[in-house]
Amino acid sequence: MPVPRRAPRRIDVPSVAAVGLLAFELGWFLIGLGHVWSHPIIGWLPLPILPALVIYECRRLARTRQLDDGTRRFWGRLGVATAILIVAVFSSMEDALGGPVPSQDFSPRTLGLFGLLHVIVLWALLRLPAWKRSAGDWLRFGLDTAIVLLTGGVLAWRFWLSRVDFGDAPTAAPATLLIIVVVTVVSLVTIVKLAFAGAGRLDRGSLHILSAGVALSAATGGVAPLLADRPYLSTTILGVALSQATSVLAARRQWRRRHAPPVERSRSRRFSVLPYLAVGGLYFTVLNQELRQGGTDTVIASAAAALTLLVVVRQISTLRDNSRLLATVDANLRQLRAYQKELDHQISHDPLTGISNRRAYVERLSARLSAGEPVVAVLLDLDDFKVVNDRHGHDTGDALLCAISARLRQSLRPQDTVARLGGDEFTLLLPGAGPAETDEVLRELVSAVQQPMIVGGREMTPRISVGVTASAPGDSSAELLRRADVAMYAAKHAGGGRWTWYDPIMDERADTDARLGADLRRAIARDELFLVYQPIVELPSGRPAGLEALVRWRHPEHGMISPAQFIPLAERDGQIIEVGRWVLATAMRQIADWQREYGADAPRKVSVNVSARQLNEPGFPDEVAELLATIGLDPAKLVIEVTETAVLGTGAALDVVRRLDELGLKIALDDFGTGQSSLSLLVDTPVSWLKVDKSFVDGVTSDSPQAVILDGLIGITRGLRIQAVAEGVETAEQAERLHRAGYRFAQGYHFARPMPASDVALLLDGPRQREARQSQLA
Repeated sequence: MPVPRRAPRRIDVPSVAAVGLLAFELGWFLIGLGHVWSHPIIGWLPLPILPALVIYECRRLARTRQLDDGTRRFWGRLGVATAILIVAVFSSMEDALGGPVPSQDFSPRTLGLFGLLHVIVLWALLRLPAWKRSAGDWLRFGLDTAIVLLTGGVLAWRFWLSRVDFGDAPTAAPATLLIIVVVTVVSLVTIVKLAFAGAGRLDRGSLHILSAGVALSAATGGVAPLLADRPYLSTTILGVALSQATSVLAARRQWRRRHAPPVERSRSRRFSVLPYLAVGGLYFTVLNQELRQGGTDTVIASAAAALTLLVVVRQISTLRDNSRLLATVDANLRQLRAYQKELDHQISHDPLTGISNRRAYVERLSARLSAGEPVVAVLLDLDDFKVVNDRHGHDTGDALLCAISARLRQSLRPQDTVARLGGDEFTLLLPGAGPAETDEVLRELVSAVQQPMIVGGREMTPRISVGVTASAPGDSSAELLRRADVAMYAAKHAGGGRWTWYDPIMDERADTDARLGADLRRAIARDELFLVYQPIVELPSGRPAGLEALVRWRHPEHGMISPAQFIPLAERDGQIIEVGRWVLATAMRQIADWQREYGADAPRKVSVNVSARQLNEPGFPDEVAELLATIGLDPAKLVIEVTETAVLGTGAALDVVRRLDELGLKIALDDFGTGQSSLSLLVDTPVSWLKVDKSFVDGVTSDSPQAVILDGLIGITRGLRIQAVAEGVETAEQAERLHRAGYRFAQGYHFARPMPASDVALLLDGPRQREARQSQLA
């Protein structure tokens, strides 16, 4: 396999040219130190080429879109300063070579140009937007600059200015030159500060190169006193060559890194050492003069005192800044501890209700089980919570959960724990509670929770199913929760609104329910469900007044499954919606068939049971209206049976019942007296039929409280013009007693058992056949 060849690296022409020109200038200068080997103009002529390269590179960077505005403006301003430098170079060359002999003096024009370009460079540096500092930072920056300037001035005085006589200088060059030195040092300090702190997309390495160039260029000024006998060698040549060659290298580096991400501001304090090095250098100079000359120069001594004062002020500023920093760190730590506390609370508590969550509950339960302490685990589930969410929205559902959790907390002992597992499931941990004490706690708890409450402006009467289990040696938290869950579903299977202790036999029942639930999902598609009809008769004649449609399930393996077994299962799993939809549609089609075939002899009314879940299913009235229109059924022939619990459970079910009544349907209140009966319900609900539960009919023939209630109910229904139907009549004695009490309709095995539609047809054919025989005899 051929090895791919790497593309040859391109030569950086500007960088090579800059380095080459710098090498030429250095070589020319060093050779000139030994003897005059060429005319001075040879050293000056190549010099403007370097600033021209810098201008070209700065102009390109100033137009590069990959850089931010601040960086582009910096390079643009640096290019402007370099353009002034070209003019200053030519002016300096004229100063050096324009006289009869070469000279190192500067004219005011040249000094002004050099001063102007240094001011522009300093302005460009200070205008970088990424360098944002506090007042303390600016104070320390000023002190550092003053320290470095003072030290540099003292050293210049010691080794240069004190030995030169400027009294006859016609141009006042020393003062102007000193200003340039000051600006140069300030620029150097600024560049170094920026190089260590970073400035947006301005490359930090480029700043390092610039600072090195400025420092080397400024250092060439110290060579000038040594060249007094060589006027043809100007330090301007060295200074310009060094500064401009490094500027080209810095610009090229910035160009290569134009796509790099912004530079983060460095927290390095390395530059803080520089002022102290300056102080050390100054005191070394003082000590050296003291040892060699036996005294200290007044200028140097005054500078040393001023420098000491500057260092003290800088140290005080640093200590104050550190003190503020420590205070900030301490405040941040306190805030962090508060956040940590809040995070620990969030980890162990439910965000909606504020009680413990599953994780905290399992940890506490596991800890007590590991310690061998006896505990009771309780699992609670709201009955028909899905109905609340579907009918009223999740906000109302959340408000209901919060209200339930508050009632749970108020009903427990101080040592007990309540937690929300998720959804509408809650769990309790009762440490050290025996069976009797647990029953007492749950009795009060269930009673308190199931009291009516106002949620979202609606009155609701919540119901809960509760599963209870006690720990045994070797139990795990998962096993306890599993057993409590099984017991809770057993409570639901028994009708809900109660608590049930776990029994091992429940596991077998739970497995059976799981298999039946899976089979029930396929029962409709396999035509395993069918309807039977039980007559509702008139008293005392026993003539049919209507029918009640009842669903049955013929299982292919287990035969007939009792409705008492699969209806609660469907309610719990939510399959009652699909089963109820099938029952309603099938019954309505059958009623329509009877109407077409038998006309006036068809059953006057047929009742169909509707569950609480189906009643609260969104769009249920619209679904019924669509079926009526599709099948073509007279709505007066259909009676919808609902339980009092279904209507009282959420409050919104009353609106659904009223909409059904507006469709022309009749409403029957089924199993009246078995739930939380409320006589106001008979007034608020458009009820046409009231079906009295069998538990009252069983005691009608004796002097029992049930008989008294039956007598009272018939008076109430007559006054409200509601037809009363006695359910579960099994004997002639019961039928006679009910008729004497005033009941005109009844239903039960005494009159007829539930029968298939074919037997109902035979029952309807009887009168027609008798009429046919009578017409033949006539």
